Amino acid sequence: KSLGGIPLELVIEDVGEDAMSARLATESIISKHKPVAVLGLYISRLTTVASEITEREKVIMVADALVDSITEVGRQYLFRPSPKASMQGRSAVEYVIEAAEKSGVKVEKVAILNEDSSFGRSNAIGAVQAALDNGLTIVYQKEYPYDITDASSIVHGIATAKADFVVHCPYFMDAIIFAQAFKELNLIPKYIAGMGACGYSDPESIEALGAIAEYYSNTCSYNPAKDTAQNRKFVEEYTAQVGHIPTEGAGMNYYGMWVLKEALELSGELYPEDPLNPDNLRNAFLKLDLTSGPAVDTYPTNHISFDGKGDNPHARATILQVINGESKVVWPFEEAEVKFVFPRPDATY
Repeated sequence: KSLGGIPLELVIEDVGEDAMSARLATESIISKHKPVAVLGLYISRLTTVASEITEREKVIMVADALVDSITEVGRQYLFRPSPKASMQGRSAVEYVIEAAEKSGVKVEKVAILNEDSSFGRSNAIGAVQAALDNGLTIVYQKEYPYDITDASSIVHGIATAKADFVVHCPYFMDAIIFAQAFKELNLIPKYIAGMGACGYSDPESIEALGAIAEYYSNTCSYNPAKDTAQNRKFVEEYTAQVGHIPTEGAGMNYYGMWVLKEALELSGELYPEDPLNPDNLRNAFLKLDLTSGPAVDTYPTNHISFDGKGDNPHARATILQVINGESKVVWPFEEAEVKFVFPRPDATY
């Protein structure tokens, strides 16, 4: 409204799969469209490269990538509403501890796994710190190549170490390989909790794994079960169009776009003579303090603001567990759709 009711127009560029293609795509979309902001790019290593370009060109980036370092290298025009990777790792550990306590089950020993990227390491760092903070013993820790084809030796190692539960940061294919290995070797601990990325509990993983996906959980930067009219509308419309509930990436970019709208609104109020000036828009982002409205209605917590690094200090992850073949919010417990299943009924040790 402060900009005269002008609409937001969405333009899209495929960033490819490597640093060079991401760099070229970012340069291309800025050159062709002169956007007021760029949203994306989900993969942290590609986002890091793209943010070099948006920073140079003074274009706001609303990032949906989670690796901690993205906001720790001095970017002035980058803002990340979602919880960072280390928080995902911490959330996974804290969820298991709380679920075990509620279930009267003792957990003392944990195995921590991650694929070999900065994202995987950021998740693992958060999990390690949470384990230490809560007095757990880390009996097995492994970083493996993201294109792993055989997880049997790692699964055997976890069982030999007698880990009570596993906290694991997988993408898509490696999650399938690990879940199949746990099942085929019949070496299943009390619980296997995903942290970050998209393995185990996202719709595509459930489709690929079938019944094997049951009881796995993963953290999520979006809460598809948040009980607000705005979120219910988004979930309903997205599901009707795509065929399943919003993925994490979809949720992050939905509330990210609403955050951008709020920043534009505020910039128009604060700087009516030049609201789209990148420094004015940046200042508007820094002055945001949202506790209501569509962005908050679709966000995991009820508060969005940004610190000097571009992170939201009020961010928190959600936990989804596969129950009866569907991903359901189980943590935080006060916002759960259904009660969690813990320990796994099919645990073998």
